[in-house]
Formats: sequence, structure tokens, C-alpha cells
Amino acid sequence: MSHKGQMITLKSGDGADILCYHVKAEGARKGGLVLIMEIFGVTDHIKDLCDGYTARGYDVLSPQLYDRQVKDFKATYSQEDIQKSLEYRAKTTTENFVGDVQMCVDKLKADGNAKTFITGYCYGGTVSWVAACRVKGLNAASCYYGGGIKDFNNENPKVPTICHFGEKDHGIPMDVVRTIEKAHPDVPVYVYDADHGFNSDRRNNYDKAAAELALKRTLELFEKA
Repeated sequence: MSHKGQMITLKSGDGADILCYHVKAEGARKGGLVLIMEIFGVTDHIKDLCDGYTARGYDVLSPQLYDRQVKDFKATYSQEDIQKSLEYRAKTTTENFVGDVQMCVDKLKADGNAKTFITGYCYGGTVSWVAACRVKGLNAASCYYGGGIKDFNNENPKVPTICHFGEKDHGIPMDVVRTIEKAHPDVPVYVYDADHGFNSDRRNNYDKAAAELALKRTLELFEKA
């Protein structure tokens, strides 16, 4: 299937060349968006999500966070690929992904976007949270089921941030969600009657109603920021 954008190479803060899926806004431009992958790389699904945001007025960049280890990684949902994905994720440092988000924000600003936002899914949800705490120039963040947020729970987002979790997500038990909520009373934490990965129509856990509501909340957050 065809996508609207193309892969471009940007240089991260540590000098690494990082491929990014880049697609420009259609119609009146509302801002720039950094969209962060799941553990599976910048797959067709992630590109579809990027394309969806461009139709809503956003210039979008999605960085291949594992490019320091393997170029342009795209995994399936097979057990073998999941293992590989987890290995690459483990070798990607916090400094690496923070630098890559900063690189994308800087590029979106250079392209004339007055405001820039971030969203991400699973691993990308955690990356989005850390970016909200550390990256300069963001205006808002929407974090989807980031299980690793608990490891950065002592850091505070500097911009308006919302979190989405699925009540049936065994990987992120509700007590973890409540811990995040308790530590950050000013961060809306939305819980859906859904499982992990509910936003991905490529997975068995896809929940259309939850995905649509989470998107609505995300777009409202960006519009207000």
C-alpha cells in the first residue's frame, strides 16, 4: 500500500544518522508532530498513523529509534520478531531517544511549525512521557500505554500531557496506572475498557471505540495547547 510521505535522514545530537518517516500537513497547518513507534519500528501501521495526522493538519516525523543498531527496522508480531524488538529497545538508551525526539522537534520548528507535539504507542508512550519531561520546544504530549512511564514517575512533564491505558492490559496493571496518576495529579490519566495495543488495527486487541475516543482527546489537547 502507498503512503503519503517518505523516509528522510536527520542527524541526532550524538551525530548518529536517523531515518525518519516524514509527511507534510494537508490543508491548513496546525503544527508539527513527532509520532513515536511501538517496539516494532516504523512499520506500515506507524506510517498509516502518521498519514492520519497529516490529514488533520500536522507535519509529522517518526524516527527509527533503533537506527544506531540496525537500519530501518520493521518487525512483525511473531515471537521471534518480538524478541528481536525487545533486544533493540534494551540497547537504545534514554539519551538516544531523547536526542532523536529533540532532533525531530528542531526540524519541525525549522520547517516553520510554531507549535510541536508528541504522541507514541507502547514503547513510544514511554518515550513521549520522557520527552514531555526533558525535550525543549514541545507544546503537549499524548502517551498511549507506556509501561515504562513508571520508571520515570519521579519526572514531571513540562507541557500539558495526557496518558491512555487499557483496563485489561496485563502488562501494565491498574495499580501501576494509579501510581502514575497519584504522582501527577495535573496529568489526566484515561482508562479504557480495552487491552494493550488497543489503538492498533493490526492487532487482535484493537478497540475501535477506545481508539477513536483517545484520538479525540489527543486532538483536543493539541488544539488547546
